[in-house]
Amino acid sequence: MKHTLQQVFHSGKFVVGFAIFMTILLIVIVYPLIITAPPLAIIGQGTFFPPGTYVSVYDSIGSATYILNLDDAAAKRIASKLSADDRTAIKDWLVLDGMAESEIDTANTQQLLTLWENNFDPKKSLPGLTNARRNYYIRLNTSLQGLLSTEGAIIAAKNPTTGALEQTGSVKQADYVNIGQVANVRVLPLGTDNFGRDVLTELVAATRVSLEIGFVAGIIATLIGLTLGLLGGYIGGVVDDVIMFITNLFIAIPSIVLLILISFSIGQDKRGAVTIAIVIGFTSWVWTARAVRAQVVSLRNRDHVNLSKLSGHSVVYIILADILPYIASYVVMALILQISSGILAEAGLSILGLGPRTTEVPTLGLMMNWALIYQAPTLGKWWAFFPVIVTIALITFSMNLMNTGLNQVYNPALRD
Repeated sequence: MKHTLQQVFHSGKFVVGFAIFMTILLIVIVYPLIITAPPLAIIGQGTFFPPGTYVSVYDSIGSATYILNLDDAAAKRIASKLSADDRTAIKDWLVLDGMAESEIDTANTQQLLTLWENNFDPKKSLPGLTNARRNYYIRLNTSLQGLLSTEGAIIAAKNPTTGALEQTGSVKQADYVNIGQVANVRVLPLGTDNFGRDVLTELVAATRVSLEIGFVAGIIATLIGLTLGLLGGYIGGVVDDVIMFITNLFIAIPSIVLLILISFSIGQDKRGAVTIAIVIGFTSWVWTARAVRAQVVSLRNRDHVNLSKLSGHSVVYIILADILPYIASYVVMALILQISSGILAEAGLSILGLGPRTTEVPTLGLMMNWALIYQAPTLGKWWAFFPVIVTIALITFSMNLMNTGLNQVYNPALRD
């Protein structure tokens, strides 16, 4: 056993795959201990907040301020509110309004904003301007108000006696606050999803649930395939014919079709993570059974098996003691592939809307489903779906690497 483990961990592919998988597993275990917030808690009153560090505006006003004279501060402020697309959109509106295109220089911010301020009227009805586009221009106009101003912002409070607003302070454009001195700061490395939930916290929880589904489905599929393959391959005859008949029936019907039909028949309210894992396991054992049977057929007439028969050992003893140890390495490799397939199967089901209940726990497939329903790819909200794709790819890639490494160790023909 010790020598076998040394061989396994001398395989570069296995070590790389094992390291990736253990890193993912470590994050899944440690992260919830540090961030204890519920994975489906709604923290953002809106959808698809971009990744970044969020600071309470209210608390930052009351924090100590520091004057920093940064030459490019104004340019950055303008660039954050007036993108290249916005400049082009302003030019398009001015042209529709009758202005010559040669008179508009989108690179000249001062001129562009002056032309916009003097000519834009939200009540104008321009040819070819849709309601959605008109609303966009209204929002843009609101965000551009006072963009070139060099004055600070006034802080006012209502007088409790007169009810009138009175100036209590001001915020100069050169005033800065230290983020470490602001009371409420929240880091969202992956932003929020369509429901305003922290994507990173949700992703870690979803990875854990998907791994659980993969492990349960993989163990069930491997046990069923191993049992039927051992019995059919060793006993043969009618038992083998019946097992192979059932196996061929499952092969004739694509597993994804069975998964869809069974999941749909169960109903949304009864589809928990464990239920989906069991369904996947009971529809994914076919190829393991066929492969194990082929291995057993090649072993059942070996000398040590015949000797065990002559010694009067039972069928169960022969299978467990004389055949199973010789295919144990293959069973481990089959289990790894079944776990990987289980995770992918859950993702496929959830994307179709037939995964686990959406009100309990997230899965990687459910996150993809939510992103697609709320058009995250179309809207360019990459943080809602791309990390999920990367996570699924890393899990399956690491498991396939481990499987390839084990295959090279246990199959001398594949060794370099």
